[in-house]
Amino acid sequence: MIEIEGVERFYQVGDQLVRALDGVDLRIEDAEYVSLMGPSGSGKSTLLHILGLLDRPTSGRYCIDGRDTTTLDEDEQARTRREQIGFVFQFFHLVPYLTALENVELPLILSGTPAVERRERARTALARIGMEPRIDHLPDQLSGGQRQRVAIARALVTNPAVLLADEPTGNLDRRSGGEVIELLEELNAGGITLVVVTHDFDLGGRARRRIRLADGQIVSDEQSEP
Repeated sequence: MIEIEGVERFYQVGDQLVRALDGVDLRIEDAEYVSLMGPSGSGKSTLLHILGLLDRPTSGRYCIDGRDTTTLDEDEQARTRREQIGFVFQFFHLVPYLTALENVELPLILSGTPAVERRERARTALARIGMEPRIDHLPDQLSGGQRQRVAIARALVTNPAVLLADEPTGNLDRRSGGEVIELLEELNAGGITLVVVTHDFDLGGRARRRIRLADGQIVSDEQSEP
């Protein structure tokens, strides 16, 4: 479970104070499917970065499974991020000189997983999303949709409880984007908490819970019937 209470994130830009998040309260249950929507500058990406422990709030509390992450030091935050949270970004962020399998192995290398185990887990993650036939291909030998699938496998290889997707279809054609979002929805149906940031209101509307932000605040929070 994710709980955010009174979270603020302010930036000083010259002599101007930018209120990227201004008193946000949010609770996300396990296995929920949530979209964060709003115009540029609304605070949705800042909120995603805080959810992913990529940024710290200026004030407020952020708890995962009852543990206040704002009290953790850098190493503890990194360990929590590595063990509990997976990320999918718009621009894939694959290492160009590594194969699909080697890219998926990277988080396990960082966590010190033995070579034989990490190779097997990476193969399993790629097979899970239909990319096993391409495990030896470099990123420039893959289509955009295939590269995003590899990025999803990399996010899944640590068995996270939460998957954060920042404009996951923004760099794909409509067909590939549709396949990627359907894959993410299948993972959510399997029990992963899915949070998607998007400018696309058709994409955002697919989520069972739709949160809109403006000027650093939540302005609407709608939920569909099961």
